[in-house]
Amino acid sequence: MRIVIVGAGFAGYETARVLSQRLRGRAEIVLLNPTDYFLYLPLLPQVAAGALEARRVAVSLPDTLPHVRLVLGEADEVDLDAGRVGYIGPEGNRGRIPYDRLVLSVGSVNKLLPVPGVAEHAHGFRGLPEALYLRDHVTRQIELAAAADDPAECAARSTFVVVGAGYTGTEVAAQGKVFADGIVRRQGHWRRCGPSRWLLLDVAPRVLPELDRRLSDTADRVLRQRGVEVMPGTSVSEATARGVTLDNGEHVDTHTLVWCVGVRPDPLVSAVGLPVERGRLVVDAMLNVPGRPEVFACGDAAAVPDLTRPGEYTPMTAQHASRQGKAAARNVAASLGYGQWRHYRHGDLGFVVDLGGAQAAANPLGVPLAGPLAGAVTRGYHLAAMPANRVRVAADWLFDAAMPRQTVQLGLVRSGAVPLESSAPELGRAVAAKAKE
Repeated sequence: MRIVIVGAGFAGYETARVLSQRLRGRAEIVLLNPTDYFLYLPLLPQVAAGALEARRVAVSLPDTLPHVRLVLGEADEVDLDAGRVGYIGPEGNRGRIPYDRLVLSVGSVNKLLPVPGVAEHAHGFRGLPEALYLRDHVTRQIELAAAADDPAECAARSTFVVVGAGYTGTEVAAQGKVFADGIVRRQGHWRRCGPSRWLLLDVAPRVLPELDRRLSDTADRVLRQRGVEVMPGTSVSEATARGVTLDNGEHVDTHTLVWCVGVRPDPLVSAVGLPVERGRLVVDAMLNVPGRPEVFACGDAAAVPDLTRPGEYTPMTAQHASRQGKAAARNVAASLGYGQWRHYRHGDLGFVVDLGGAQAAANPLGVPLAGPLAGAVTRGYHLAAMPANRVRVAADWLFDAAMPRQTVQLGLVRSGAVPLESSAPELGRAVAAKAKE
C-alpha cells in the first residue's frame, strides 16, 4: 500500500508527519517535492531583511520525517486512471510513482495581473531564491546609490516599490525599510541620498484588508512612523526597467518592484481534470475528492467547505493549510481502516504580523495587541509553529537585537534566476530550466 503526497508546504508536511505517526510502517508514504526542505514561509521577510539566515527557515525533510520516503522532483502530471504521478527530477530525469492513495498539496504560485512590464521587471516573494535575491538587490542598490554622482540616479536606486499590502507585502515593506536604512547609515556618502524611500501600494482601501481593522490600523501606523509611504487605493499601470507608472498617473523612478499581490493555486491542480473552484480542487468536508475515494487534497490546492461559514470556502492561509494537512492524514488513514473519518472544522486562533524589531500586530484568540507585547507574542507563535530549528532562529533573533546586521552581497541568486512567472518559485530558473530540458 503506497500513499503519495505531492508538495511539502504546510499542508503536505503535516500530512506526511501525522500519517507516519498513525500508520507506523503499515503503508509506504512517499513525499514528492522539488526541494529537500519544508519552507516556513512566514519568516521569509526576515531572511530578505538580513535578520535570519536562510537555513533557519528551511526545515530538513529527511531529518524531521525519517519514516517518509522523499522523492525530489516537480510533479507535472497526474494520471487518475492509471493511478500514478509523473514528475521531473532535479537533473532532468523523468519519473512516475504509482499510488493507492494520493494527497495533492502542491500549494500556490505568484498571482499575475495583465499589467504591462510587470512580468519582465517585477520579482515575487514565494521562495528562498527570491528572498536571497531581494536581500542582495537592496544591498546593491544602496551601495550603488551611495557611489552615484547623479542625484536622480541616487534617488531612483534608493526607492523601493512593493505592490500588495497583505501579510507578505506589509512585512516586506516594514522590515525592508529597517534593513535598507541600516545600510544607508553605514555608507560613507549616505547624506547625499538620505534615507531609503519605500512605497507600499494596494488597490484595497487599507493595509491588511483581510484582517480586523485594529490590526490594520496598527500596521499602518508603524509603517508611516518608519517613513514608508502607504498608498491605499493605488496600483501599478506599467513597469519598465527604470521605474513604474502608478494608476493615478504618477511616475516613480526605481530599480526595484516587489510583487506581493497574492497567490493562485499551482497550475497542476487545474490540469488534473477534476472539478475546480477558482483553480482549487473541489473536495468535501473530509478533504476527499467526490467520486474519487483514493484522491485527497488540502491547503492552497483545495477548495475546502468552511463549515463555520456555510456556502464559503476556507481561505488560502498557512493556518488552514497546516490544520487541513493533519485532517487529511487522519482521513487517509481512516480510508485504509485505521481510525475514524472526521470533517474539517477550524476555529480562528487569531493572526500575527511581524513588522520588524520589537513591533508587530497580533490578535491571539481575538485579543488585539500592538507594540513590544505583540512582538513577543508573534515570535513566540512562530517558534511554537516551527517543526524544527527553533533554537537557531531564537539565537539569530538575539544576535540581531545585539549586533548590526551583516550587509554583504553574496551574489548567489541573480535576477534572471527568479522570474515572476514560475511554476516552482522555490527553485531558481537555472535549476528549473535544466529540469525541463
